[in-house]
Amino acid sequence: MDGGSLPTEDGLVQILDREGVVREGASVPALDEEELVSIYEEMRFARHLDERAVTLHRQGRMGTYPPLAGQEAAQVASTHALGADDWLCYQYREHGAVVPRGLSYKYLLYWMGHEVGNAWLAERNVFPLNISIGSQLPHATGLAWAAKLQGDDTAVVCHFGDGATSEGDFHEALNIAGVFDVPAVFFCNNNQYAISVGRGRQTASRTLAQKAKGYGFEDVRVDGMDPLAVYTVANEAVERAKAEDPDHPSPAVGNAPRPTLIEAVMYRFGAHTTVDDPSRYRDESEIRRWREYDPLPRMERFLRDRGLLDDDRNDAIAQRVEDEVADLVDKAESYDRRPRAMFEHVYDEKTTRISEQQSELAQLREKHGDDALLRDE
Repeated sequence: MDGGSLPTEDGLVQILDREGVVREGASVPALDEEELVSIYEEMRFARHLDERAVTLHRQGRMGTYPPLAGQEAAQVASTHALGADDWLCYQYREHGAVVPRGLSYKYLLYWMGHEVGNAWLAERNVFPLNISIGSQLPHATGLAWAAKLQGDDTAVVCHFGDGATSEGDFHEALNIAGVFDVPAVFFCNNNQYAISVGRGRQTASRTLAQKAKGYGFEDVRVDGMDPLAVYTVANEAVERAKAEDPDHPSPAVGNAPRPTLIEAVMYRFGAHTTVDDPSRYRDESEIRRWREYDPLPRMERFLRDRGLLDDDRNDAIAQRVEDEVADLVDKAESYDRRPRAMFEHVYDEKTTRISEQQSELAQLREKHGDDALLRDE
């Protein structure tokens, strides 16, 4: 067992204690009252969407899905630190990171097996989600480098899990980012497990954040279940990515921004995916210890203490979230889903094998024309 509970050594940035009270000497970020409430509401939205998605999978209405519960603070708050034109690049579990950009019902279509569920993300400066571990990291570095060369005032925040730090793509991306000072923020969601492999078996490094030192740029560790702390460090990292630093001239284009590696220390309460059994590699006592840091009640307590939330407003938020998620599910399930679409995005040019499969489907449709699963109208 590698879990334990939230560590506080090695300079972990925290603003809220585990009860949701501002720690002595900590500075609350300068966010207006409505944005603070919005962060809380979006975290609740992400949690409820997560619960519905898991249920949909169990009912056979959605494919394999990776739950996010426990990671809402890191995802939602980090996106709030971005400007409207900044880019978001993520792995596959960071559903909450997309919520502040306006989550469409089309997002659910991807998990229901339809490629159209990826296409709409580009309209919100979000890269398509990525299933292969860590392969989005070089793309994020390339996008950030391109923005720099073009003179765009743009940062790229790239999410990935602790397991991705064991992939070659991680090291290549960070190495190039450090050499060419690209405006990127590498956001490691350290949820303690790469599927069933604990963080302690991933690396002998004391922290994941310190790996940035090998590439010559900033690193920071933050309580990833504290939305205020996450916003603070992410905002500073985005500012660093966009600001010229005369002390670090780039070998390519002169004085330039600096990247940052953020290690957000957190825990996933649920399974790795809906086809995983976490009881095989961790026990309930570990989960109970981490639930003491649940980001939702911590943020709720903070808002109540500041007079920004009461029972009536909290109930209204809960009802609004429930209605919005139900609407997304209804729209996704009523979408015109054509079996033929599964062949449209496999290759740029149709192969012989794809043509054979299309013919096979056509034959099945002809034979079972009234079968709803084969209907393509």
